[in-house]
Amino acid sequence: MTIRGLLFDLDGTLTKPGALDFPAIKKTLGCPIDRPILEFLDEQPPSNRVKLMGVLDEIEEKAAELSVPNVGAKECLYFFREKGYVLGIITRNSEKAVMTTLRRFEGIDISFFKAVITRDSSLPKPHPEGVVKAAGQMGLMTEHLMVVGDFRFDVMAGKEAGAKTVLVTNGGPPVMQKGDPEPDFVIKRLAEIKDLPADWR
Repeated sequence: MTIRGLLFDLDGTLTKPGALDFPAIKKTLGCPIDRPILEFLDEQPPSNRVKLMGVLDEIEEKAAELSVPNVGAKECLYFFREKGYVLGIITRNSEKAVMTTLRRFEGIDISFFKAVITRDSSLPKPHPEGVVKAAGQMGLMTEHLMVVGDFRFDVMAGKEAGAKTVLVTNGGPPVMQKGDPEPDFVIKRLAEIKDLPADWR
């Protein structure tokens, strides 16, 4: 199936890994190390959830202000836009933090993207809802979409929605677990996506 659009994760994919220290964030929020943060917060009593979400928003905003584009990220965005691909972002982050992060991308702003899906507008990955919503906003069927991310949730969400997937390892160890769906492609660096076999296009 011809790929017509790319849906990028933000933190650790379009941005360099490390701005968000997830173990430290979990410790601050009282979240068990083996639990995803948003799912943990969703289980809290309403009053505590609102308080902890405020703490998370503040942490994410500070991290967004310090974030930098991943190696090759800007070049990839320009490359695929010039080739006629529709671009989008899907993240478990807040919309506010996304806007702050994009200000760190000189020459690139929200107008580059036909869809920006955050936890404020969709159920978070690994739920496939965000991928489906993004495809609709991008004017594509999910079969024509490539989800690009650095974590297992990106692959899980993409596969469940019927999209193709690219896992970016950033040179680190595998993040997939037993029983997870296999990504269609695995690359060490984001820039390598331009060199994938032509038949995915």
